[in-house]
Amino acid sequence: MSMNDLMEAARVNKAWPFQEAQRLLKRYPDGAKPNGSPILFETGYGPSGLPHIGTFQEVLRTTLVRRAFEAMIGAKPEDGKTRLVAFSDDMDGFRKVPTNLPNQDMLAGELHKPLSKVRNPFDTDHESFAAHNNAKLREFLDQFGFEYEFVASSDRYNSGAFDDALRNVLRNNQAILDIMLPTLRAERAATYSPIMPISPQTGHVLQVPVEVVDADAGTIRFTDEDGSVIEQSALSGMSKLQWKVDFAMRWVALDVDYEMYGKDLTDTGIQSGKIAKVLGGRKPDGLIYELFLDENGEKISKSKGNGLTIEQWLEYGSAESLGFYIFPNPKSAKQLHVGVIPRAVDDYWQFRERIPTQPLDKQLGNPVWHLLRANGRYEAEEAPGAGDTLPVSYGLLLNLASVLGAEATREALTDYLRTYLGDVEIRPELAALIESAINYTRDYIVPTLNKRAPAGGEVEALKALDAALADASEVTPAEDLQTTVYEIGKDEAYGFENLRDWFQALYQTLLGSDQGPRMGSFIALYGVANSRKLIAEALAKAA
Repeated sequence: MSMNDLMEAARVNKAWPFQEAQRLLKRYPDGAKPNGSPILFETGYGPSGLPHIGTFQEVLRTTLVRRAFEAMIGAKPEDGKTRLVAFSDDMDGFRKVPTNLPNQDMLAGELHKPLSKVRNPFDTDHESFAAHNNAKLREFLDQFGFEYEFVASSDRYNSGAFDDALRNVLRNNQAILDIMLPTLRAERAATYSPIMPISPQTGHVLQVPVEVVDADAGTIRFTDEDGSVIEQSALSGMSKLQWKVDFAMRWVALDVDYEMYGKDLTDTGIQSGKIAKVLGGRKPDGLIYELFLDENGEKISKSKGNGLTIEQWLEYGSAESLGFYIFPNPKSAKQLHVGVIPRAVDDYWQFRERIPTQPLDKQLGNPVWHLLRANGRYEAEEAPGAGDTLPVSYGLLLNLASVLGAEATREALTDYLRTYLGDVEIRPELAALIESAINYTRDYIVPTLNKRAPAGGEVEALKALDAALADASEVTPAEDLQTTVYEIGKDEAYGFENLRDWFQALYQTLLGSDQGPRMGSFIALYGVANSRKLIAEALAKAA
């Protein structure tokens, strides 16, 4: 596949990253800015709580658009035609203490300070709460292989890098008020100021009226918390902009071309776009995505701590499966809980296996094509090789681990796999999946297992299966075992209305769950003799 073929196919492909990239190409028809600087993608992060998957997804999705844009203009990541800035708003005021954090009393005394000044409640060496959270975010982004530049708001404000942009805000203070005040309730409007001074006495970010004394000098006047009138500079870390103003200021100061944000920030995008125009810039292109929900259908919140953490997903699944789950339909809400992980893992590998046999247009619509490019592991001229498959599904590993229960160790599962697969190398991806299966089974399957007694025709059907397995050897192919299971389920003598009823009976009586694997594959993996023991245990309950 040539680069020209890729460019041509990318420009007409309907996958959503290409659709977003096509909007950017309309912004810059030549594929570059007039001044020659790279196209700038930005993602924003508020380190007011532990980073969760909702935070990660924004960097992933923005990276997908970035790589799609590069494909459309015939650029490679190393060409430097684009940049991605991951921006942390760690100058924001600490408004409330998330309930899932340690040292609650200590944190309660840190309220209203910039997040970069809030003491670190964790047993780590980071100098602040924000520094700890920023490090956790970067740790995962680095683990996934993203190429990005991390920028902390506190560094830009405190170093004076934003001083010219702050002077621009002060010069346009009234025009910004004219945009914002009609959108606020009367009580909020009475104290609203585009710029929030930081108290020289308490270090708090203040929500008070501010008078611009000298915009060019950056001087402002306000009443401090103790009632004293303060005149001080708004520059070099002595103030922080209101969120919507800060959003617009960054767009203009950094010359951002693309930034996506959640549906809950729809109005922010509208007002910030107006403010950006007042400041002499323009709103970047971007996607408004739907929010993640927890298993109860409620919005995920850092303060509630009701979302999955990055660490939780990685304990039970892979980084690639997380990306796969996030990829489809960004404008549709998704529930995010541990129950979605097994399916995401297996679906990822199924789609990855398809790529080498797909024509180019189908490859560009395959989520895995985008995910592999996102972290630099898939060049335009290459396709994944034959090794990009797994010999067993995650679901099958989970069922095996659940049957083994407390005996489900890495060594035990590896031994079963070697018997099933032959003496083959256990690839790192498979080894990691074994560990994930053990963790998931221990925490979410074993506690809920409930093997019921077989009833009615199920008893005779299980006896028939046991008799058939008595004639099978330990090396009987999985497909032959599957055929045996099918034939028993289709026998009208046992009274199953359909094969689904038969398979559910097997799952419930032998495995203790409502869902399960292809039974032929499971029997081959677990062993014929061991499977007969499961049947004997089930039949004993019916006696």
